[in-house]
Amino acid sequence: MKKAVSILMVLLLAVAFTACSTREQNETTSQNETQSQSTPQQETQAADDNTQSGGKTLVVYFSATGNTQQAANYIAEETGGDLFELVPADPYTDDDLDWTADGSRVNREHEDESLRNIELTADTVDNWDEYDTVFIGYPIWWGIAAWPVDTFVEANDFTGKTVIPFCTSSSSGIGESGELLEQLAGTGDWLEGERFSSSVSQSDVQEWIAELDLA
Repeated sequence: MKKAVSILMVLLLAVAFTACSTREQNETTSQNETQSQSTPQQETQAADDNTQSGGKTLVVYFSATGNTQQAANYIAEETGGDLFELVPADPYTDDDLDWTADGSRVNREHEDESLRNIELTADTVDNWDEYDTVFIGYPIWWGIAAWPVDTFVEANDFTGKTVIPFCTSSSSGIGESGELLEQLAGTGDWLEGERFSSSVSQSDVQEWIAELDLA
């Protein structure tokens, strides 16, 4: 009798142990499945993160006296864009830029288009393909974009990029400068440009960027 009771107790303990092990395994499997599944909120956040990590913005500019550089800095600050300055290999001096002086460099270049092929210290940008939006800034010279910008435009392929020209001028408007650069480029989706005064302010740039609605 005692032997029968002992055997029965062993069987009951074995059944109980098996049940507990099975329950623990089921609970562990359920927890792992829950952890591996993303909630709708997490999926939405991931999609937002991917959107925000899309194409970058680049602000390219040539500045003769610092006015265009100021505008470019404001644009980069407002858009979170990277800056790229166009620097002539043979920099312009104050005398070079004196358009009122006969025989000054800019006057010679204006009168003889063959002199406008300005070599730059760099005319291409690292990781160019990462940029979806490119601002291009320049001063207005004789109603057109300052010609050092031409070298950069000719050297790059703007396919798939939104290109936005901007300029600074004490009196002249932007004129056809943006359209002429677009023709020179031959690629890219070029938007209408914007002219800022020589005393460009951050609020001027903020208002313009908001109107572009680039988000």
